[in-house]
Amino acid sequence: MDVSLIVVLVVVTALAFDFTNGFHDTANAMATSIATGAFTPRTAVTIAACLNVAGAFLSVEVARTVSGGLVDETLIDPVVVFAGLTGAILWNLLTWLLGLPSSSSHALFGGLIGATWVAGGVGAIDFEAVLNKIVLPALLAPVVAALIAVVATYLAYRTTARARPEVVARGFTAGQRVSASMVALAHGTNDAQKTMGVITLTLITAGLLAPGSPPPFWVVLAAGLAIGLGTYMGGWRIIRTLGRRVSDIESAQGFTAETTSTAVILSSTHLGLPLSTTQVCTGSIFGAGAGRRLASVHWGVAGRIVLAWSFTLPSAALVGAAASWLAATGTAGVVVVAVGAAALAAGIYAVSRRNPVTAANVNDVPRPAAADVPVGTAA
Repeated sequence: MDVSLIVVLVVVTALAFDFTNGFHDTANAMATSIATGAFTPRTAVTIAACLNVAGAFLSVEVARTVSGGLVDETLIDPVVVFAGLTGAILWNLLTWLLGLPSSSSHALFGGLIGATWVAGGVGAIDFEAVLNKIVLPALLAPVVAALIAVVATYLAYRTTARARPEVVARGFTAGQRVSASMVALAHGTNDAQKTMGVITLTLITAGLLAPGSPPPFWVVLAAGLAIGLGTYMGGWRIIRTLGRRVSDIESAQGFTAETTSTAVILSSTHLGLPLSTTQVCTGSIFGAGAGRRLASVHWGVAGRIVLAWSFTLPSAALVGAAASWLAATGTAGVVVVAVGAAALAAGIYAVSRRNPVTAANVNDVPRPAAADVPVGTAA
């Protein structure tokens, strides 16, 4: 296949992934504020979309890590990047259908690693960088966020214990509007850059950019707009899970969860770590749930979320590897991968319409299964 044509295909596919990343991760910023009523659902996703776009212009450190720190760009070509993106998109859609807040970032990295392994061999992957910049942060970030949120929530309730409940509620609701907006801005500084990095990596492997080049302005703009549009569409299934099925969230807990998430995400962005914002925000929400005395935390839901996290990277890697092997056969293989992925995506969407979750019913929660019966916890 002509190089210019495959580059265009990869850019379009990368922006499609960015779009799925947007609606998959809308819940990170806005699930708790929607659940507590700090924002109406449509207002929440509109604000999150605008701030995601703005955040995309604040830093390129994460994009540099993705485009030049994980795989050897001299041993792969744009077809490999296309295959990796295919694995990431399909995993994003599957977990969205199930309402599971899995990591779009790890889906992307898994797809790229699997596709690169098939095309360039094990030597094409910098496993030290994968360990230090992906695996270790994935293990530590949700735990650290949860612990900080537990302490912050406990202190928030202790310091406001003697105040009038209605005054406390109004204060934290106003605070949530700021803290949720900051999460959305932080999300744009981290997640939008991953797509920038992938497109930049494609341009480098095609010889259109020198190794180590930063993302061109048009790449930054396109990635920011794509994730913003996806965010505006609203990933209502995952918003329901994080906002209503994890714990009975009050405004004080929403504020502490969002503030914790913002601090952790912005710190990782400054360090150039492509952190999973999903894992950070989910950890913060569970921590905030556990930090309120006698709050109900649905640990069955937590178990399913952690299980999805553990499968994300290897599952996306397997799909990326299979797509890479098939696409390497030539133009026909690339076409088969593209058509097959589009058909699977359409099938997942069709299944989702049997039980739609929208802005109108996002806060309606079905009766929990036995495994999800809340457990009272005390901080």
